[in-house]
Amino acid sequence: MTTTRNRYLSGNFAPVTEEVTAYDLPVTGRIPTHLNGRYLRNGPNPLGIEDAAAHIWTLGAGMVHGVRIRDGRAEWYRNRWVRSSTVADHLGEPRRGTPIDEQLDISPNVQVVGFAGSTFALIEGGIRPYELTYELETVGPCALGATPEGYSANAHSLFDPRSRELHSLAFRYGSDNVQHIVMNDSGTVRRTTTIPVPGNPYMHDFALTDHYVLLFDSPVVFSPAHLSTGVPFTWDDRRGARVGVLPREGGEVRWFGLTPSLVGHTLNAYERPHEDLRGSGTGGCDIVVDVIRHPEGFDIRDVGSSRPTLDRWTIDLTAGTVREERLDDRVQEFPRLNSGYTGRPYRYGYAAAVELYAPPAGPEDDRPDEGFSNALLKHDLRRGTTEAHEFGRDAAVGEGVFVAAESPAAEDDGYVMAYVFNPERSATDLVILPAQDFSGAPLARIHLPVRVPLGLHGSWVPGEDR
Repeated sequence: MTTTRNRYLSGNFAPVTEEVTAYDLPVTGRIPTHLNGRYLRNGPNPLGIEDAAAHIWTLGAGMVHGVRIRDGRAEWYRNRWVRSSTVADHLGEPRRGTPIDEQLDISPNVQVVGFAGSTFALIEGGIRPYELTYELETVGPCALGATPEGYSANAHSLFDPRSRELHSLAFRYGSDNVQHIVMNDSGTVRRTTTIPVPGNPYMHDFALTDHYVLLFDSPVVFSPAHLSTGVPFTWDDRRGARVGVLPREGGEVRWFGLTPSLVGHTLNAYERPHEDLRGSGTGGCDIVVDVIRHPEGFDIRDVGSSRPTLDRWTIDLTAGTVREERLDDRVQEFPRLNSGYTGRPYRYGYAAAVELYAPPAGPEDDRPDEGFSNALLKHDLRRGTTEAHEFGRDAAVGEGVFVAAESPAAEDDGYVMAYVFNPERSATDLVILPAQDFSGAPLARIHLPVRVPLGLHGSWVPGEDR
């Protein structure tokens, strides 16, 4: 008898069932000795699935996986559920902290960052971040980026390394407004701007430049009729797409129409000045923004069904136009860059190739696990070329995070770190690639004792940062 299997509960998506702590991890190769910090990654890891056939990947409780690196050694690996009230109750443990809203006390499963001396697990939609200890234990829900209107720091908050500000573009389920929230480097909210966005579109990510914040309005909108699915969004064919340009210090948004699509994530954005007839550089500017674009009709409840690509939009603020172009046709997601270039002209971007391969037809017991093609990509946006590091069909690679070298001599002088499933061990490695020899052999493979399920976003958090 053939049965239906949920791809997000099998293969390398399958959740793990135990929390593990391991010390002095074995390493193949050499970890650069100057690396001192933690590689952290968050992602859904559900407990107690009630309806496996209907389960949606993004609904699982957050689990953070971390590796502590120092002096050329991998000191520890830990994985810990983020203990919302529901998770703590399920595990039979005391609750951590007091939630602001019981209905929105959800275990953040999208991103984990180090900021202002603490560690935070982040999500979106008006759900509060959770603070974690250095060792990834849950402290409780917190007020990072909280505003009187009920918004807080969003999963894709962006740190500007020059102004030392943390920016969030926060939406709330069912609200026709979003807020641009700016925090100083101690986490205090400096400024907020409330922006009307009728129809409550799903605004997962945004971008920064020196003077502007870019907002992405799409046909994917909040739908109360879909609340029972757990992901209350749907594609509205009657709605277009547009990009908004907001001054960083607040003010009116200028909107520019686009081909209907959804921005999955942004790689980067920057301003490119026009030259006037005298060459003085005072003739206005373009804004260049590079995005992962999901095509028309994207079903947000089945992320594996989409075929997102790397696209560039060039916004001419003087002419009031947008030029859309494709940078790379390969299906990809989770774009990253050298974060020191956030909001400024840059050359290199990194992404994970995420094209789904399906198992052949036949009885379930005879089918191999389906999964994604397994490569990390390095884009040279100046030359228009792409280099791939292939890991093999039976591996599974997550988001690649760029970490700069100790004294970098170039934008790509550093490393790309990612969790990669090792089929020979049936467990995961933290792989460190040399960014300037991207398709060459890894510098190091840190061998974790367990499998890390495919997940969402992560960070390199340098230093002791306790």
